[in-house]
Amino acid sequence: MPNSMSVRRLRPAVLLTTAAVVAVAAAGCGSTGEGTTATPTVTSATSASPAAGVLGVRDPWVKAADKGMTAAFGTLVNDGNADVTITAASTEVSPMELHEMTMKDGKMVMQPKQGGIVVKAHSRATLEPGGDHLMLMNLAKPVKAGDELSVTLTFADGRTQTFTAVAKPFTGAEESYAPGHGDSPMPEMSMSPAS
Repeated sequence: MPNSMSVRRLRPAVLLTTAAVVAVAAAGCGSTGEGTTATPTVTSATSASPAAGVLGVRDPWVKAADKGMTAAFGTLVNDGNADVTITAASTEVSPMELHEMTMKDGKMVMQPKQGGIVVKAHSRATLEPGGDHLMLMNLAKPVKAGDELSVTLTFADGRTQTFTAVAKPFTGAEESYAPGHGDSPMPEMSMSPAS
């Protein structure tokens, strides 16, 4: 009889443990009620994960600007087995272009990135001031520090992915835009600090 007594004592303990696990799981999956402030699980540090899209997008941000042009930056992570090519980008506040910085006549100049931005398989590509970046052209409205912009990437295979970038004030690598060829200005980069 001691064995059946042990089994009877064990069953309530198992049931209580199971009930506690179910209650915790239900609380984690439940909806928030009024007056409850829930923080989102997606942060600006990782706007998109490979499971949610083609690339992981880490620390996405946009340089705050009142008018004209600005740019979006971040780290693109390709955990896949194939190279990924970004062929276009778009946002609601302006047309966008894929840009790179290159030396011309002894100056760093910005120009469209021919062939798109390639993120090799199992690697990263950094979008940064003074390097490859997503250029916002002819802002329709100011982009103030703290604003969140949705940016949609288009890939060579036709897939798209949207991420959110937060606008930040930035004074390094100040852009100065000089008239260039055609209707759009050709910006030049000055590496001096902002005044």
